[in-house]
Amino acid sequence: MYTESGTIDKDQFVVEFTPLVKRIAYHMMARLPASVQVDDLIQAGMIGLLDAIGRYEGSYGRQFESYAAQRIRGSMLDELRGADWLPRSLRKKMRQIETAMRTLEQRLGYSPSEQEIADELEVSLSEYQEMLQEAGGGQLIYYEDFQESEEDHFLDHLCNDQSNEPLEQLLEKNLRELLVDAIEKLPEREKMVMGMYYEQDMNLREIGEVLSVSESRVCQIHTQAISRLRTRLRNK
Repeated sequence: MYTESGTIDKDQFVVEFTPLVKRIAYHMMARLPASVQVDDLIQAGMIGLLDAIGRYEGSYGRQFESYAAQRIRGSMLDELRGADWLPRSLRKKMRQIETAMRTLEQRLGYSPSEQEIADELEVSLSEYQEMLQEAGGGQLIYYEDFQESEEDHFLDHLCNDQSNEPLEQLLEKNLRELLVDAIEKLPEREKMVMGMYYEQDMNLREIGEVLSVSESRVCQIHTQAISRLRTRLRNK
């Protein structure tokens, strides 16, 4: 990726790593509400890629890809910080969903269906699914669950590198066994979505193709699975 004069061909780097920017953006979208536009993340990620190309001083190859991924995620997070990415109203809806799930599981003794959750919330099934869609996947744990300082920003602890994936955060809190047990108890389709997203690193579109459903439906399933896991882990 060098010009005839021996300098770095930045245009070629951009072409080569644009798919990486898009993949990171689409993968991040499952944790964000519908109000966030993927094109905005991609644009921010491209800025991060250009910054990485200009700053990198090591040997190019896998090392550069890892470095670029960090810069790309960082640039996307900067974009999210300035966009009020999760309004309190959406956080309130997620809490309402989790409360309804917890109440029903205690009452029924099994994982409630979407219709049962909607009935508990006193909304129609379509309204409940819209609540899931608006909230997006959210995070597996809210940072304030473990927050020690109000000055810390949750986004500083989310997605900025591979070690800060939600699953990794839970591992650091010695909750691996609880998480594995909670995932095993998820309804089959929700368990499949979690496995494809977190273990196979598939984005919503790819998961939708496997399940023969729309991206928005995958988002709803993912959000519901996250809510079930949060409810069970918080009850431990």
